[in-house]
Amino acid sequence: MTAALTGTTAAFGALLTATLFWAGNYVVGGAAVSAIPPLDLVALRWAIAVIPLLALAQLVERPDWRHVARSWHRVLFPALFGLVAYNYLLYTALQYTDAVNASLINAFNPALIGVAAAIFLRQRMTPTAVTGVIVALVGVLWVLCDGHPTALLSNGFGLGDVFMLGAIVVWTAYTLSGRRRTGIPPVTSTAIQALVSLIALTPVVLLTGGPHLPVTSNATTALLFIGLCPSVISTALWNRALTTIPPARAGVFLNLITVFTVLISVALGKSFTVAEAMGGAVVLGGVVMTNAPAFRGGRARSDARVSR
Repeated sequence: MTAALTGTTAAFGALLTATLFWAGNYVVGGAAVSAIPPLDLVALRWAIAVIPLLALAQLVERPDWRHVARSWHRVLFPALFGLVAYNYLLYTALQYTDAVNASLINAFNPALIGVAAAIFLRQRMTPTAVTGVIVALVGVLWVLCDGHPTALLSNGFGLGDVFMLGAIVVWTAYTLSGRRRTGIPPVTSTAIQALVSLIALTPVVLLTGGPHLPVTSNATTALLFIGLCPSVISTALWNRALTTIPPARAGVFLNLITVFTVLISVALGKSFTVAEAMGGAVVLGGVVMTNAPAFRGGRARSDARVSR
């Protein structure tokens, strides 16, 4: 009993640390894009992460690399959507909006995934889940209009909001594509996706005059954090926790990304508006309703992926 309790406690600690680092990607990413263009930041992130991820895959999973090499095409779509497009849109959004606002919009993602799964995969949504999606959407719209609905009608969405909405649509496609079995273990899959992403991005970055390397110590530190903590350490911790915690329950912890982003931002001196607080609470409440089976310990499948 004591050993099981210790293992569960360690798993919860791993999940908390993983989501904390993913939240840090929002805050630190927002600072990094002031010195490094978004496309270059994505490329440099995976350039830093790819070797540690490959080493981690070998250490933890010991995959059949010949099978992985034959199956590279199966990770092409997830790599281009999840590791390239999502992060590019996220970092571009952070050029025009702050980390808190971006994370509040991102909090709607689990509800959007539920809707997409119902439409494209014919998965049944309960009345509670449908209500949760509507509630979460209301919360997102409240954040987008900063508590003034008429302003949204007259001014439309901000540029950062548009890019962030695009990011969660892309992540939804990434998540649904991951439901197809590839026969590749999760850490290995992330490592190969990072390699594929780097190969695809390198000529594009070179053609656009890059890579633009950081020129200050703060920018270098931010880049190293992004390349190692949310990209490698969170991957290791998340998958370590999944050996103890069921995926559906683990997926619930992804809601803490928004909470941690807010706490980190406020600790760094960012003001947190009443509209953001109200909208964020409504979004998270709607997500809880949408994913009610997971919160009750049911068998709902987690839509968590190992890179954010």
